Amino acid sequence: MRKILILGGTRFFGKRLVERLLQNSANDVTILTRGETSDSFGDRVHRIHADRFQPNELAQAVGDSLWDVVFDNICYSPDEADQARRIFDGKTKRYILTSSLSVYDFSEEALTEEIFDPETYPIRYGGRNDFSYQEGKRLAEAVFMQQASFPVAAVRFPIVLGIDDYTRRLHFHIEHVRNGQPIGIPNPEAHISFIRSDEAADFLYWLGCCSTVTGPINACSDGTVRVKDVLIMIEKETDKQAIILNQTDDEHMSPFGIEHSWFMDTTKAQSAGYKFLLLNDWLPELVSSLNKTYVE
Repeated sequence: MRKILILGGTRFFGKRLVERLLQNSANDVTILTRGETSDSFGDRVHRIHADRFQPNELAQAVGDSLWDVVFDNICYSPDEADQARRIFDGKTKRYILTSSLSVYDFSEEALTEEIFDPETYPIRYGGRNDFSYQEGKRLAEAVFMQQASFPVAAVRFPIVLGIDDYTRRLHFHIEHVRNGQPIGIPNPEAHISFIRSDEAADFLYWLGCCSTVTGPINACSDGTVRVKDVLIMIEKETDKQAIILNQTDDEHMSPFGIEHSWFMDTTKAQSAGYKFLLLNDWLPELVSSLNKTYVE
């Protein structure tokens, strides 16, 4: 049996990762949870009840258990990374950190892993409230890559979309177009990457259980879209015109409202054997599916 621990496995693509792991009877899956979010896994998984953000509580809950793979979907700061690399020292064969496209600055060129090198990035410590989201993720990667005693891979995901996206980022745009509300988009021509939630889960599964890749690795669907292309898809489905402004009140600013292009190169993952979905194969379908949830 392959013993697997997931930190952050009760929502969104973390939940989908658990479902993917359970498809293989060779996986013995444990979820670390505070118990605040219910799940549908029943007795198919083990549960450790602890707050991942309380290091003493986490260490006590993990105890002396040994793992083949630890998936960490909820690490946002260097302090959290440092606590985890100490707690799991000698207790895991492989560690998969969910990182982010956010470690990169905007660029009109496809972003490769080498553009941000966590192995040479100066480490500063602090909690998640001490840094921006970008800096927290950069420093978390740096701590793991420079100081962990076990092999680590850091998955850099873009915005993850899906029917099950509890942050409702694509929903935001559909609702605004349907309701005739303005959407703030600084640069509608900017190109952006996405990945679907089930694809993100499948990639994590592949990386943790089917590959030996370490270090940072980009993961996104194949292809890009301009931000305005997303609105064009929504206009087609709703038969309504999007009202796009450069600037609006904060509540109407687009979650996709980037100032410049922001998309990744996935050559490293593809060279290691992973095949991504085509973005233009699934994004229009997702827009259509979400729009139908508003139609009575």
